[in-house]
Amino acid sequence: MPQDTERRARLHRMVMPGHVCPYGLKSRWLLRRKGFDVDDRLLTTRAETDAFKDEHGVETTPQTFIDGRRVGGYDDLRKHFELKVRGDDDTSYTPVVAVFAVAALLAIASLWPALAAVPLAERFIAIGMCLLAMLKLQDVEQFSSMFLNYDLLGRRFVPYAYFYPFAELAAGVLMLAGALHVVSVPLALFIGGVGAASVFKAVYVDKRELRCACVGGSSQVPLGFVSLTENLMMLAMGAWMGWRYLLPAL
Repeated sequence: MPQDTERRARLHRMVMPGHVCPYGLKSRWLLRRKGFDVDDRLLTTRAETDAFKDEHGVETTPQTFIDGRRVGGYDDLRKHFELKVRGDDDTSYTPVVAVFAVAALLAIASLWPALAAVPLAERFIAIGMCLLAMLKLQDVEQFSSMFLNYDLLGRRFVPYAYFYPFAELAAGVLMLAGALHVVSVPLALFIGGVGAASVFKAVYVDKRELRCACVGGSSQVPLGFVSLTENLMMLAMGAWMGWRYLLPAL
C-alpha cells in the first residue's frame, strides 16, 4: 500500500481527435480521489503513443508512474491501491442481482395506487427505461468504460458514468409508479438531455464509429440511432410529465 508521502503521480494517456481512452480518464479520477497531484501527459498521435510504448516496453496505455516507479495500467493502479479487480474467469452474481432487483422495483411500482392513472405510452417508456438500466447494471464497470468513450459529462466527471444507470432506473420506476415527479422529471430531463447531446456530437458531428453503451457494456450495437432514441425518449418523457404534472402545481 502506498505511503501518505506519495502524493505526486505522472499519467500518460491517449487523447486523440477520434479517441479519448476511458481507462485514462478512470486512472486520472482514481489518482485524484486518492489525493494525488497528477502530472497529466497526453499522447495525442499514434506515432507519439507507439514511441512511448517502445520507450517503456509496454503494450497498452494509460500508464501511471508514482514516485518514479511505473505502476502500470488502470487495473494495475487499482491493485496498487488494494482495490478489487475482477478477472475474466471470476464468478459474479451481479447480473442476477440486477435482474431480480429491477423486477422487485417494478413489482412494487405496479402496486402503487397512482399506476392506474398512468397512460399506456408512459408505462411503456418507463418500463423501457428500467429494462435498459438493468442491462447497464449487470456490469457497471464495463458499461462505464464504453460510456466514457462519448459522454460529454462523463469525460469531465467520471463518477457520472457510474451514476447514470441508477439515475435512469430511479426515473423509470418513479414514472411508472406515478410518484415523486419532482425527482423523476428533472432526472429524466438531465440525463436524457446530456445523453442526446453526447451521442449527436459523437456520431453526427465528429463522425466517430463507436459501440453503444445503452444496452450494456458488452453490446455490439453501433452508437447512433438506438442510443439517440433512448435519450430522446427520456428527454421527451421528462418534458411531457413535467408539463402534465409539475406545471399545473406551480
